[in-house]
Amino acid sequence: MNRVPEATDARPTTPDRILVVEDSPEDAEAIERALRRTHPDLALEFADRGEGLVEALLSREDLPGLILLDLNMPGTGGQAVLERIRSRPELDAVTVVVFTSSTAPAEVDACYAAGADSYVYKPVNFTLFQTVLKGAVDYWRQAGSGADAPSVK
Repeated sequence: MNRVPEATDARPTTPDRILVVEDSPEDAEAIERALRRTHPDLALEFADRGEGLVEALLSREDLPGLILLDLNMPGTGGQAVLERIRSRPELDAVTVVVFTSSTAPAEVDACYAAGADSYVYKPVNFTLFQTVLKGAVDYWRQAGSGADAPSVK
């Protein structure tokens, strides 16, 4: 699902900038290691909590092209962060991929209903983890570039 932002509201994004919102230091390190191997050109940023994230994004001139969002975080969880991001028209152009260990169908449905662009399960095996993450990043970078992207998520 590619949203077409309203020209007057949405702010531009930087396609090669990814914000990872992940409270687990181990998972954040795995994401960084995987993306450094597959996409060394990306600018990676990390946040370990959802509190204040939307306000921080709104105060920036350069929005990330992609947010990898964990669901299960203490305090403000990923679902609430996703809902707050999607409630702000200025952030419409930002792609949000929920990248989580949860496979609960109700959570998957709730995230798509709240406006997630994709819902990706974090595999435990690092090689598979890296492959899945690479596929999601490649897909959304291609979609964000205006190139023909696959129509299936």
